[in-house]
Amino acid sequence: MINVAIIDDQVIILNGIQKILSEEKNINVIATYTNGDAMLQDFETTQPNVLLLDIHMPNKSGTELATIISKKYPTIKIIVLTNVDVLSQMKQMLQRGCLGYLLKDVSPKILIKAIETVHIGEQFLQEEFKVQLLNSLSGINKEHLITRREKEILKLIAEENTNAEIATKLFLSLRTVENHRNNLLHKLDVKNTAGLVKVAMNEGLV
Repeated sequence: MINVAIIDDQVIILNGIQKILSEEKNINVIATYTNGDAMLQDFETTQPNVLLLDIHMPNKSGTELATIISKKYPTIKIIVLTNVDVLSQMKQMLQRGCLGYLLKDVSPKILIKAIETVHIGEQFLQEEFKVQLLNSLSGINKEHLITRREKEILKLIAEENTNAEIATKLFLSLRTVENHRNNLLHKLDVKNTAGLVKVAMNEGLV
């Protein structure tokens, strides 16, 4: 069971989200809040697994709350649920320890998937934000993200070499190549070889 808390100063939003989540067997909404002070007071005795956090709140903003919670209660996974469609704001919230970022008009299906994903410690961004984040990184920035060896391996992947073939050509162990490949998947935020090749070609990395 995933215990969820929701904070939003608009009661109609709170009630709507709570109704959606109440229909999920593996999700339990344990508390809702309209201000950060009350929430932080409750968290001294009981914390949720996942917190749905609005950015624009009275007294303490969502940014302030995320900073406090990430430091004091690092086990709470935070999903920002907001109307703010601004890349810089999303980056700021991620830097403050939030694992998810969604717009309030997101579908119930995606909201539930986000909760389940961050609950196990993985990041979840609404698809349009993932695209914005990727596009915000220039080719130069991406190139700085990857090492010289990773760039060599990325080039060989794009040339359709297998891990074993790459290991032979670069005089590396198969495990080392696999580790480099996994690092590339993470750094370039893609799921498979096709994604690696696409990003590599689009960004001029090979």
